[in-house]
Amino acid sequence: MSALDDLDFAILRALSEDAALSAGALGRQLGLSQPATWRRIKRLQEAGIIAGRRLDLDKEKLGFGVTVFLGVKLATKGRVSLEDFERAVSAIPEVQTVEHVLGMYDYRLRVTARDISDFERVLRRRVMTLPGVGNVEANVLLSEERRPGPLG
Repeated sequence: MSALDDLDFAILRALSEDAALSAGALGRQLGLSQPATWRRIKRLQEAGIIAGRRLDLDKEKLGFGVTVFLGVKLATKGRVSLEDFERAVSAIPEVQTVEHVLGMYDYRLRVTARDISDFERVLRRRVMTLPGVGNVEANVLLSEERRPGPLG
């Protein structure tokens, strides 16, 4: 793909704020026709710059009032493959993200639960029983601010 121009960046900024914007509405915002906007979006998708669009759900309104970040250190890296751990942890519905990281821990997990006792159940019965789990550290999310990202 050729270099991105100011209109491409404007499209990316607008879609990062509201991924549900139609090409017509976005074109009206930017002074482009609907077909021209659609072609630019399509080109950004084909180039892999727009990798997808997602739906953000309000977890609290759905009854999930607790978010906890877990740092997981594997006890036996040689005996348990990283892929085995990743496959097992990804099967836990309360685990929202699995990040393989460098540092004190091998993995960082984002876990949502209804409340602290529900989180304790997930931790004891699901996470701590995974293959190779050694040390686990939990950090409860108190508040979160959405950052605009690299284009904002």
